[in-house]
Amino acid sequence: MRKGLISGGNWIVDHVKIIDTWPSQDALASIKSQADGTGGSPYNILVDLAILGAPFPLFAAGLVGDDNDGRSILADCRTRGIDTKQLLTTHAAATSYTDVMTVESTGRRTFFHQRGANALLDVGHFDFSGTQAKMFHFGYLLLLDKLDTLENGAPRCCEVLKQARAAGLRTSVDCVSEDSQRFKAIVGPTLPLVDVLFINDFEAERLTGLSLGRGAGLKRKEVAEAGRRLIADGVKQWVVIHFPEGSYARDAKGNDIWQPSLKLPKDWIAGAAGAGDAFAAGTIYGIHEEWPMNKSLELGVATAAASLADPSCTAGVKSRQECLALAEKFGFQTLPA
Repeated sequence: MRKGLISGGNWIVDHVKIIDTWPSQDALASIKSQADGTGGSPYNILVDLAILGAPFPLFAAGLVGDDNDGRSILADCRTRGIDTKQLLTTHAAATSYTDVMTVESTGRRTFFHQRGANALLDVGHFDFSGTQAKMFHFGYLLLLDKLDTLENGAPRCCEVLKQARAAGLRTSVDCVSEDSQRFKAIVGPTLPLVDVLFINDFEAERLTGLSLGRGAGLKRKEVAEAGRRLIADGVKQWVVIHFPEGSYARDAKGNDIWQPSLKLPKDWIAGAAGAGDAFAAGTIYGIHEEWPMNKSLELGVATAAASLADPSCTAGVKSRQECLALAEKFGFQTLPA
């Protein structure tokens, strides 16, 4: 029986800075505190799963630099029991990093990103031969220079997904919220190679051209239509769209599920960095264990809620039991009608 998750893509060290306000151009903001943390889809998700207590093997795949940041990533993974045989080191670039500026009063964050070694990650860095893992999670599309490169109308990352599927792996994908028009050209061709697509509301809008609304203005009909269109565009099993108020999942048979976020106290949110990856980690936990999707989404939103309590991407996450206890404690929001 196959077991385990390989997660590959962006490996990043986040330099998280809590600031008092977001300044206008040429103005000053004060840094109240700072810390280093995990960053990038595979790093965040594998660490989150390790903390949740995932009962299956975790495997890292990607590229880091031959520097202190790269060595700290490798050491951190090994300490957490994450296999690093395919987390390779290059001398050609530094480990990627992001300065994450988080406004103290709102938890809103802005990212200043150095692509580093991730820009060099290519098809040849992945090897799925002989794996007995069950799933391959890949992210972030739109933030992997070589793998985002178009060849014959499709990005090179399609070849990675093809090889993963040929090796018998169930694939899931996430992309970055880039403010560009590249979504359809780069993410679109991957959809027929994806079993589970994780996207937020902004990314769903860019992929479908629909306006989904925000907060009390969330348009449930349009969210469902976005899910339907993405299934029609080729996603094999599930489209999972997440947003601050909750999440929506639609499967290839037309079934859909709504899962509200937790009803958290106003002072709970220390930072939203990593919340989307925490949601994905909790949901992937359930998918790997063959839980019903409604149960998987519940762990997803509970893990995201735990993540929000810390400004870094993963330090707020707790065990599966502790995350689910938050749902029992706070209950769920009511989604707009």
